[in-house]
Amino acid sequence: MSKLQSPPYVRANTAEISPTALEQKRKNDFQLHDAIRLMNPIHLFSSLKSLPFMGKMATALALAMVAIAGTATGQQEAQFTHYMFNTLAYNPGYAGSKEYLSAVAVYRDQWAATGGKVGWEGRPITQTLSVHSTFKKRVGLGLNIINGSAGAREATYLSGIYAYRINFGKGTLSVGLQGGVMNWRADWSQLDFQQPQEIDNAFKTPSPSLWLPDFGAGLFFYTPNFYAGASMPHLANFQLRQLTPAEQGEVRKWARVHRHFYLTTGGAIPIKGDDLVFRPSFLLKSVGLFNNFFRQGDIVREIGAPVAFDLDAALFFHRKLWVGTSFTSAFAAFNNTGPKQTSHTSVDFYSVFHLENGLRIGLAYDYPLGKLKTVATGSFELMLGYDFYREVDKAVHIRYF
Repeated sequence: MSKLQSPPYVRANTAEISPTALEQKRKNDFQLHDAIRLMNPIHLFSSLKSLPFMGKMATALALAMVAIAGTATGQQEAQFTHYMFNTLAYNPGYAGSKEYLSAVAVYRDQWAATGGKVGWEGRPITQTLSVHSTFKKRVGLGLNIINGSAGAREATYLSGIYAYRINFGKGTLSVGLQGGVMNWRADWSQLDFQQPQEIDNAFKTPSPSLWLPDFGAGLFFYTPNFYAGASMPHLANFQLRQLTPAEQGEVRKWARVHRHFYLTTGGAIPIKGDDLVFRPSFLLKSVGLFNNFFRQGDIVREIGAPVAFDLDAALFFHRKLWVGTSFTSAFAAFNNTGPKQTSHTSVDFYSVFHLENGLRIGLAYDYPLGKLKTVATGSFELMLGYDFYREVDKAVHIRYF
């Protein structure tokens, strides 16, 4: 197996960045921010509150999660084009919302061909499996398994989920909690080092492996034709290595588990009854609610990941076929001035087909934008799901979300 050239997004999360290399690292991090797309709730709060059927509900949803997310930082969690069909992966409040047993598996191959090489070694690859169901009347239970690799690093999450649902205005509000374990591991022998590996404390352990507790929380409000959610699926903020006393005043970045915040909303608008339904949706992802860096004395702890979003539009034909497109970018891409600039991420296309027996099959393709398109042909995603809705008398039609 050939060794990997240490890519920028790996170095930014696993090794120290010296002052002389900081500017180049910043440029590389932002060019490749598609690998670590993230979110922020402030920009969506006013639009949620203006919806005719929300009012105080929007205030409760937004402010509750804002209070939780005040210390959020980081840039490691997986992204999905089929996020609206895989909600449990980032919001435990979704558990049990379908009223029947539901399972979904997603495989994502990001930048499948990069730099002219098909199957570029070290590209981000993610697999997920989510299962959830109603238990009794108000309780939802679920299970999440997420595995993702990028460069020489890999992380696996295993979480059990509990959600409690209450009547809230004209809909249902579900409060979800999840808990489990995370295994973070790396194999530094896959990297080519510009300097001897022994002189860098970040790589002294050739194959580190850490088992860490993991827990998260989320809110999910829904009606038959509208939903809104806010979540932080991984609340833990553990360091993945300890700095030596000599490094305390020199190291600008080092490996750690970061908190991520998600805010999402969407609706279903019948155009021709159930035969044609329009579904817009929006997902906001952020590592913090304020600046992109924090100061501690003279040392700058830079986060490096811009606030990102997905804006989607889909049509549902005859309760069988979803066809949709989305635009993925970061708010920083609309700012052409300042020291930190980035480009738009991708234009995405996806479809999901519902079979009569409850099976769902989905495919997605992301076409990269900006400078990334000169070296990457795109990302691919496969989704398989199964809904046991025929086992429940109340479930008379396929859910829109």
